[in-house]
Amino acid sequence: MKLAMDEPTRWIPYCGEAPGPDVWLGRWNLDPVLGVALVLLALVLWRERARAAPGRHRSLCAAWALTVLLYVSPLCALSSAFFTVRVVHHIALVLVMAPLLAHGLEPGLRRLPTPLWTCTALAAATFWTWHAPAPYAAALSSVPVYALMQFTLLASATAFWLAVRRAAPAAALGALLATTVQMGLLGALITFAARPLYAPHIASTLPWGVAPLDDQQLAGVTMWAPGSIAYLAAAMWVGWRWMRAGVRTVSA
Repeated sequence: MKLAMDEPTRWIPYCGEAPGPDVWLGRWNLDPVLGVALVLLALVLWRERARAAPGRHRSLCAAWALTVLLYVSPLCALSSAFFTVRVVHHIALVLVMAPLLAHGLEPGLRRLPTPLWTCTALAAATFWTWHAPAPYAAALSSVPVYALMQFTLLASATAFWLAVRRAAPAAALGALLATTVQMGLLGALITFAARPLYAPHIASTLPWGVAPLDDQQLAGVTMWAPGSIAYLAAAMWVGWRWMRAGVRTVSA
């Protein structure tokens, strides 16, 4: 029990100490560095609105809004309390923000090499690394390590989606299916772990009346089901467009 009492004072990640149910809605992240960066990015987006392609500009604006949700709103603090919310946070990075950035920034990144299977392996290795207990604990006890975790997750996922967008349909389909499998496998391993694996959440869920193992299992299911299903849906979309292109070619 001593560990559970000591834990909240030991783990204070970038988003702050894990909040209780009575205060979390007031826990907005007012980091001035982040605030200035968001204001500058908003000014750039406003200035470029007339010159950028409308669809790409909307993607970048959506990525900006998602940044506010993930890092400024009380969701940021809630991810300090629940591993499940942290997993949702990471899934939003790799499955929502990264594709938005890949679409919005693609013209400016046209010279960036994106070998498909290298990018696929790198994105998977990065995701698995930061969800191993030791690196995860390091990220929740150090702001620089936390920033490294967020940057590498987003950068590797953006490179993956750029590579998928540029690849031939068959190769893109294979990469998406491989990613579906690895995401589901990691989620299953977390779900069926017999004990809590993540030290920062040994006590952070207790004020909410939630056992740490229950939180961990829900996080694993979230990664296993919605996470892997989203990649599968992308694979189905690629396959459908590939089939339609084949039908049009035959018809012509």
